[in-house]
Amino acid sequence: MIEFRIDRRSGVSTYLQIVQQTKQALRLGLLRPGDQLPTARAVVESTAINPNTVLKAYRELEREGLVEARRGMGTFIRKSLGHTPPADSALRAELTEWAARARTAGLEKDDAAALCASVLDDCFQDIADTSGATDTSGASRSSAASRSSAHARATTAAADRSKGDKHT
Repeated sequence: MIEFRIDRRSGVSTYLQIVQQTKQALRLGLLRPGDQLPTARAVVESTAINPNTVLKAYRELEREGLVEARRGMGTFIRKSLGHTPPADSALRAELTEWAARARTAGLEKDDAAALCASVLDDCFQDIADTSGATDTSGASRSSAASRSSAHARATTAAADRSKGDKHT
């Protein structure tokens, strides 16, 4: 099960952090169709946020067709996202090596995330151009998204470890 991490200094709204972390877990295959999201009560207890914030995030995920609320049972994953290679793939190993080099070079976690986001923006520019996507909010939004993404990675890593514990 996913454990949400809320960064109150990120500049990203709390409900959006939950949405982003859920989507990242879906992309990494840590959440699969049929999995249950933590109850709003459980998220409130672990993060000390308003229950309405959790419900707002879950409604947004439901609006996007990613989850479904089942009366009296909870909120369940409806479909997966992306085709991320498995944790033991060569691509992940290369990225892990790159992150280690970035750390050795003295980059902070947010610096590395910003650099990575910038390179991804450059590499996938042609896709953004053809989809008509535009970003009118500038660098501050990108920076906030990078910070939130970094926290989501930490969350999914924790969830990954948790899943590993269940199988051992």
